[in-house]
Amino acid sequence: MALVTALVGGVLASMARAAQPGAASPVAAPMRDLQWGQLNFLHTTDTHGWHGGHLQESQYSADWGDYISFAHHMRKRADDEGRDLLLVDTGDRVEGNGLYDASDPKGKYYFDIYREQDVDIICSGNHELYQASTADGEHQRTVPNFKSNYVASNLDYIDPKSGKTIPMARRYKKFQTKNQKLDIVAFGFIFDFTGNANNTVVKPVRDTIREAWFQQAIREKPDLFVVIGHVGVRMQEMEDIYTAIRKQNWHTPIAFFGGHAHVRDSVKFDDKAFAIASGRYMETIGWMSIDGIASKAAAENKVSSPVKFSRRYIDNNQLGLYHHSGLDQDSFPTEHGRNVTKMIAAARKELDLDYTYGCAPQDLWMTRAPYPSKHSIYSWLEREVLPDVVVNPDRKEKARLGILNTGAIRFDIFKGAFTTDTTFIVSPFLSTFAYIPDVPYSVARKVIGLLNNAGPILDTAAETLESPQRLDSRLMGIPEAFAYKDMATRKQKRSYPALSALGGGSQKPLGNDEPCDRPALVGGYTTVDDFGDDGDDAIHSPIDFYDVPNCIQAEIHFPGKGQPEIVDLVFLDFIQPWVLLALKFSGGDYSAKDVALYVNGSFTDLMAGWIKENWKPC
Repeated sequence: MALVTALVGGVLASMARAAQPGAASPVAAPMRDLQWGQLNFLHTTDTHGWHGGHLQESQYSADWGDYISFAHHMRKRADDEGRDLLLVDTGDRVEGNGLYDASDPKGKYYFDIYREQDVDIICSGNHELYQASTADGEHQRTVPNFKSNYVASNLDYIDPKSGKTIPMARRYKKFQTKNQKLDIVAFGFIFDFTGNANNTVVKPVRDTIREAWFQQAIREKPDLFVVIGHVGVRMQEMEDIYTAIRKQNWHTPIAFFGGHAHVRDSVKFDDKAFAIASGRYMETIGWMSIDGIASKAAAENKVSSPVKFSRRYIDNNQLGLYHHSGLDQDSFPTEHGRNVTKMIAAARKELDLDYTYGCAPQDLWMTRAPYPSKHSIYSWLEREVLPDVVVNPDRKEKARLGILNTGAIRFDIFKGAFTTDTTFIVSPFLSTFAYIPDVPYSVARKVIGLLNNAGPILDTAAETLESPQRLDSRLMGIPEAFAYKDMATRKQKRSYPALSALGGGSQKPLGNDEPCDRPALVGGYTTVDDFGDDGDDAIHSPIDFYDVPNCIQAEIHFPGKGQPEIVDLVFLDFIQPWVLLALKFSGGDYSAKDVALYVNGSFTDLMAGWIKENWKPC
């Protein structure tokens, strides 16, 4: 595929203006064009409230208004050329950014901002379901906003008035495309999530695909099946859905759109079945195109038609969006897009998201630095933050172990201003510290090892003990980490290349060894998937990815010599089920009745307070 250098030069780069005030302007990069087909898709997933874009990362600084303008131009091109374009979103639109999390109630501005985009097929993620109030908002706001476009194949909602269990939305969708009248049957799944609030029911995928309605739907004869899901494209649930469809429909092409794993990735299931995952946090807009979709007559006669699939992972910045739409800073913005950008700016101002708690003295990385190390965000938490915030005034003289799951941290900290927005970007959750007092140290010391190395054993034990909650130990860690582990496991069944390295940082050019007519490369995604290494639209220099454990632990107020006989075992309440099981395996007989609140305030609030006290103003 030909490589083109797009938007090169200081003049164009300096003319570009990020959508939100204060956001960094993007840096020009060598670009790969999009390949158009009969049917084309734009895909977002795991946006987690980042609809204002990345203010500190130039290459992901476009906002939701820019995406609305981009989609408008791409739809127009599809109409002009007689092609079709569909927009897809696969969930986790909430929790992870001040634009969603800083309001009271949460999402006060989000629903109206997000609904401005015309999404053709949309489903839920697990973050829409953790809190009962969030699930209520999804059912009462998002589902009506998108009406028949919202699909919930294995997700139910419990009506608070009647107490009846009903589908969150329709189980599947049948429709025709605008220009070519292609018949589509679309499903919308979520992985076998176990941490949902009690006003929702997530049905296991393996059970759902045996239900009568699904078996009937996969016996339809559409031109294409579309399966969207908050499911990693290499997770077993996706394989199970593929297998079920293929048992009834061998020749019909299938387009899968995944999420949850926070990575760029594409999978080839067979010559007519493809999947794409499109990153996280509005860093990526996924592009899929399909050619060779056979006519109904050919399908009925079982005539095999070659199907061609193409994908791109689009860096979400204005320079790239200009390039792919063939426009510039003057012709690209639409009135609709500008208005949404204004909505976002007004919401950010109302929420005071730029209020500064302190100035980070250095970059602190989740996965771009090894753990432990001085550049690891987890080492910083373990050595500096936890000893100061894991304090109960009535028990401050007690030795204690403070355990934090790495999944409680969602993003890096960049050197510079740490704002209200940053607090929710780094840790958007409501988790508090719980504890069990006076645990024998000989028992408590074993817990961290079991949480990090025996997660599947703990999950299995929960089923054996008939725990009221099914457990998935992967939820303790960061999604990116278990995506890599899942890839390694599945590689035993079928050969899969490596997943992408994740981008981040200030996006400054990393070297001057490029030809003079090509921009210096910036660090970012360097994706390798089932189709090769040419999927990223912008060519980047690679960034390291280091594995991190499920949990970290701080030893607090330990004696100068020797070991304490007993400790207070302190942990985030989110990981309580695994902690209790780990204690049983370690010889401690504890239950939920032994657990109490350790300190008031969420971990997010405690961390923000520590920063305000310990980091100087910028």
